[in-house]
Amino acid sequence: MFTGIIEEVGEIVAVKRGQVSSRLSIRGDRIFDDLKIGDSVAVNGVCLTATVISGKVFEADVMAETLRRTNLGTFSNGTKVNLERAMAAGGRFGGHIVSGHIDGTGKITSMKREDNAVWVRIDTGASILKYVIEKGSVAIDGISLTVAETGPGYFKVSVIPHTGEETTLLAKHPGSVVNLENDVVGKYVDHLMHFGNSEDSSSDSSSGIDLGMLSRNGFL
Repeated sequence: MFTGIIEEVGEIVAVKRGQVSSRLSIRGDRIFDDLKIGDSVAVNGVCLTATVISGKVFEADVMAETLRRTNLGTFSNGTKVNLERAMAAGGRFGGHIVSGHIDGTGKITSMKREDNAVWVRIDTGASILKYVIEKGSVAIDGISLTVAETGPGYFKVSVIPHTGEETTLLAKHPGSVVNLENDVVGKYVDHLMHFGNSEDSSSDSSSGIDLGMLSRNGFL
């Protein structure tokens, strides 16, 4: 489990491509204070397992499903990436609950400065946008951010200077593809509300919380 507070920007130093998978070598600094083989590291928001550690480089395997759902397949030597170790028990919870399991990708379509902040618009599909709400949380390339605006086919975030300096987001440009993870709480609530009902059901009992739904799911 992660919080979306990036610890440092690392660098891809090697990519070994298989037939449908890959193996990444990633250089960092701060995350190696206590990193051990088998530990989880979020790389651009994707939870990967450190399988080899040599100095300040770790290696991680990336399976085909991860490559299909994320931007990790675009990595090459020199690509900068956001890094975060799994949250320590008792640590500060500065962002929001981030699982490291990417829901899909979006594309940056505009970046506009407003005084000390930069507005970033991201276009994405309905399966992502259904969980994106104004003033809610979203993880973009592993960065915990607050949704500032939503609209048909897009959402926007406003990035403060510190976030811009400590992550890769503002080094990107319109056309860049980013990993997106929705708020895990919203996904579970949605699943609970619709479990056992068809997706296109429009009845009140399947589209909202009422006494019947609470009873069916063991809350009454």
